[in-house]
Amino acid sequence: MRRELPVLLNDRGLLALDKPSGLAVHRGLDQTGDDVVARLAALGFAGAAPVHRLDRPTSGVLLCAQSKAAASALGRSFSEGRVRKVYLALVRGVPPDEALVDHPVPRDEGGPRVDARTRVVLLSATEVTGSPLRERRYSLVMAEPETGRFHQVRRHLKHLGHPIVGDSTYGRSEHNRLFAERFGLTRLALHAAKLKLPHPDDGIVISITAPLPADLAGPLDAAGLSATGLGYSEGRLP
Repeated sequence: MRRELPVLLNDRGLLALDKPSGLAVHRGLDQTGDDVVARLAALGFAGAAPVHRLDRPTSGVLLCAQSKAAASALGRSFSEGRVRKVYLALVRGVPPDEALVDHPVPRDEGGPRVDARTRVVLLSATEVTGSPLRERRYSLVMAEPETGRFHQVRRHLKHLGHPIVGDSTYGRSEHNRLFAERFGLTRLALHAAKLKLPHPDDGIVISITAPLPADLAGPLDAAGLSATGLGYSEGRLP
């Protein structure tokens, strides 16, 4: 059975979705026939098209345009840096209270490295008692990419020395396995929590948020890193 594809906003050419972890935006090499574009068609939004990237294992806000005019306006907003992107991530270790990662990464998969910047803010930290691993501390962070590059948040958190838990590409398998066995985390602990942008129809700035999904909220609670009280669903993320 196909998983749901909740609609967060459907307004004057703009469609915002709450993408679950594990769902690709476009059809991939696996040819399963289940991706965001296919589900949009099944739901009657065949004319809608995603206007930015969101990795398959990442959950959260995904924007789509339902007209050429909306696509053009949204494209300009992203290219001109007028879209604020806020992610929540569970990472290994305890990063500084605030850091700006300025490290080149590829714009697209396999492409040359280009300038990229991400602001990282520490929200809370905990220690996993009884862990057999040398690093027993973990943190919930907010990451704001100022640019949009391939795997930027994942790459930058690794570059900072605090890779995301559950990341099979940039993380460490022993930490991923510990959180799977101890807390039931079986996905990448990265969630696109909020987007703030000018509406493509009238330019008025709006905020769109996606609630923390159960497959991430549950493990965070179990590990002592509850996101309750952050208030991002009310627009109160730091």
